[in-house]
Amino acid sequence: MNYTQQNTPIHEALLKHKKNRVVPFDVPGHKGGRGNPELTEFLGMDCLKVDVNSMKPLDNLIHPVSVIKAAEELAAEAFHADAAFFMVNGTTSAVQAMIMSTCKAGDKIIMPRNVHRSSINALVVCGAIPVYVNPGVNHELGIPLGMSVNDIKTTMDANPDAKAILVNNPTYYGVCSNLKEIVTLAHENGMYVLVDEAHGAHFYFGEELPISAMDAGADMAAVSMHKTGGSLTQSSFLVCKNSIDPGYVRQIINLTQTTSGSYLLLTSLDLARKHMVLHGKEIVAKTMYLAEYARTEINKLGGYYAYSSEIINGDTVYDFDRTKLSIHTSNIGLAGVEVYDLLRDEYDIQIEFGDIGNILAMVTAGDRQFEIERLISALSEIKRLYGKEKVGMLNHEYIDPVVELTPQAAFYSPKKSVALEDGIGHIAGEFVMCYPPGIPILAPGERISKDIIDYIKYAKDKGSVLTGPKDMKVEFINVVEE
Repeated sequence: MNYTQQNTPIHEALLKHKKNRVVPFDVPGHKGGRGNPELTEFLGMDCLKVDVNSMKPLDNLIHPVSVIKAAEELAAEAFHADAAFFMVNGTTSAVQAMIMSTCKAGDKIIMPRNVHRSSINALVVCGAIPVYVNPGVNHELGIPLGMSVNDIKTTMDANPDAKAILVNNPTYYGVCSNLKEIVTLAHENGMYVLVDEAHGAHFYFGEELPISAMDAGADMAAVSMHKTGGSLTQSSFLVCKNSIDPGYVRQIINLTQTTSGSYLLLTSLDLARKHMVLHGKEIVAKTMYLAEYARTEINKLGGYYAYSSEIINGDTVYDFDRTKLSIHTSNIGLAGVEVYDLLRDEYDIQIEFGDIGNILAMVTAGDRQFEIERLISALSEIKRLYGKEKVGMLNHEYIDPVVELTPQAAFYSPKKSVALEDGIGHIAGEFVMCYPPGIPILAPGERISKDIIDYIKYAKDKGSVLTGPKDMKVEFINVVEE
């Protein structure tokens, strides 16, 4: 069958399967919902009837030959790639598959230190060695930025044997590096370009947006369709082009991805791809309008700073994603995480995250004008009721790490547990991060400094959810025995 972007091969096959009223003597055991009435009442019979197992008419995610293969080909076309893979273990698994497809144990990979934990987790698993490029820092906002092209050149010259470079496009805050120039540099030096595009799925479908990974000529990109593309949570695409061997990439994916791919997730990706191809320009335009309106009104409140393309500097902020509503809060005397908690607890507004000095409200075309107004008025009230002098506020979101061991060596080395403050001077044997956004404050193999401990204590005090350590209260930390 000749499919076009109007088609949804997996979705269409499921509709046919449902119509055929097939008698299920296979898994899942809920048997179309009949075996679990409470779950069926919660999710609906229509949903449970298509929560099915792989079978010949529905293809198989680990070895697609029919409808999943067709859906992947349509996705590759939509993302201007040579090949695309449906990922159901989250964008985390897509990021890890990129790294593990291009780097083996002992290989070097260049990356900014403000990567998501999934990137460093991949290094723990595969044994590749990180070569960090410290991102630029905006000291007024306290946020890490993109990588400077000159810093990348210097790093590549010092590490000509590196196999790949990983780039965030964009960062959580909306900041983009000069991706096209990075691709040119990397390819001149025989290195692959891997792009964590967790927050840039919409770049492929809208106008007036930063360049996408595939359009910039990158080799691989992890595209989080569930974040800004409309699919279900945990569903993602991995796309690739150039000299990447798709057969080998699938083998790598199959090392860790489930053999029981959820057809609910797969169908959501299929439908989201179609929806964005057909309506992406209008979707992005509406998102942009809502974000720009909110930004303008929030900046009129005083104290808050909702930043945008004016922070572009041609290097560490080469471009900015204006659909991101990133807001600096420190000038009203409140940490971002405090504003985050107040919005949720007092105003029933759930935003994406709050860190030490900023909040991020995810805006999409699924939002409505009155909800934007509600956010603006809540922020106004928070400033009036809870705002205070900016005294004793920590102002940095990024601390340059001192890397002593590879993440893998540190993670698997003999360790001992010490009180948090006693960790100063030791090498970390585990992660510590605020989640979200999931960017490690401390990664295995890094020397623990007083600055890092002060940051962790401050984040705890302000109400951040800290994850990573074995001790979930983060009173103790595992350090490498030296």
